[in-house]
Amino acid sequence: MRAIRVAANGGPEVLQLTEIDAPEPQPGQLLVEVAASGVNFIDTYQRSGVYAMQVPFTPGSEGAGEVVAVGDGVTGFAVGDRVAWAMAPGSYAERALVPADKAVKVPAGVDIRTAAAALLQGLTAHYLVTSTHPVRTGETALVHAAAGGMGLLLTQLVKHLGGNVIGTVSTAEKEKLAREAGADEVIRYTEEDVAATVSDLTDGRGVDVVYDGVGKTTFDASLASLRPRGLLALFGAASGPVPPVDPQRLNSAGSVFLTRPSLAHHILTRDELDWRAGELFEWISTGVLDIRIGGTYPLEDARRAHEDLEGRRTTAKLLLLP
Repeated sequence: MRAIRVAANGGPEVLQLTEIDAPEPQPGQLLVEVAASGVNFIDTYQRSGVYAMQVPFTPGSEGAGEVVAVGDGVTGFAVGDRVAWAMAPGSYAERALVPADKAVKVPAGVDIRTAAAALLQGLTAHYLVTSTHPVRTGETALVHAAAGGMGLLLTQLVKHLGGNVIGTVSTAEKEKLAREAGADEVIRYTEEDVAATVSDLTDGRGVDVVYDGVGKTTFDASLASLRPRGLLALFGAASGPVPPVDPQRLNSAGSVFLTRPSLAHHILTRDELDWRAGELFEWISTGVLDIRIGGTYPLEDARRAHEDLEGRRTTAKLLLLP
């Protein structure tokens, strides 16, 4: 079968299409014919070595497809089931081995590509708005990169839960997408001072929560945009990791809170995964969430997908199609 392999850490050029032996499921695993694989910033961190991975490896931690074989000891899944998964490596391939405890069934009313585009970012958005900072009616959230895959999901969910959204974007096209998703206000960070504009928009109060997946280039503005005792949820580092922070800065900013959450710690049990995935698919099925697919690439174009993602030339979610 064909798969993308990384033989050594580096830039997008290390993503190489390779012929490898088709795998066989081991106990506790599903073998899945991949219909689509999600492209995420975590894939770029693993490719580059920011997140350590043993090389060589097949990247991709999210996908959806049809079960073609079931390993010993697996219950609850059968050949022919449509499944999706997140936080399981190896989806940049025609077939993937997926731990059964990481897989969820895709409901009949959800398109398989939509499932592939939704799960990792959707589960992340779910824990951010329900667990990291449960959004309450009338609260205001600052959402960075509001026209990206995560930003669009967060904007829709904050609005669904009764909150207000101030989004940051770089272009007029991205502002239009953010507003269509429900953003109440949009800041062009290329033209405006984010913290100063947030202060103006909130009459000097600041926002209740900042959802920041950008990292290095937005961190200072995020901290300065919070109300006293507000929360900064730093869930990613698309622009690079944030340098070490003096805890006194949190005091000076108004006794604010800083957390660096990740999805793995929010789907530790099967019950929690099923709860989050179940609500996510229900939101998709009922129209609460509109999953936008910003671009699709054939498997052999994985390098271009990473270049486009890291170059911030994309909106919404990117998929690789084997």
